[in-house]
Amino acid sequence: MFQIMKRHHPLPRPTEGELELLRILWDRGPSTVRDLHQQINTTRALGYTSVLKLLQIMTEKGLVEREESARAHVYHPAATQNETQDQLVRDISQRLFAGSAAQLAMHALALEPVNDQELEALRNLIELKRHRL
Repeated sequence: MFQIMKRHHPLPRPTEGELELLRILWDRGPSTVRDLHQQINTTRALGYTSVLKLLQIMTEKGLVEREESARAHVYHPAATQNETQDQLVRDISQRLFAGSAAQLAMHALALEPVNDQELEALRNLIELKRHRL
């Protein structure tokens, strides 16, 4: 059984293709190249060797880890989805909004529609933050 360990150093920033594979791994759990290839090909055509090469690059970068004890290598993410999202959002916040989470949130909310459940969750988060000050 694979266990994703808490990372103490920053992850490299994944490319769009790498994020696509990470999303599948977060959703499905540890997977072989064949599993990942089949899953990706439900939405777009990508060759088996392209998936393999991408996984090899991701392994070198530290984005995924490979279990080699079985005949087919099994890949799993090196960090949780939440850890990766946190790091990417922090990076965007620093680079585009001078580290202001509020500016980032306001910009994101202005771009996309928000439903009532999401608005309620935002209100709750704001209240929680307000009480911590």
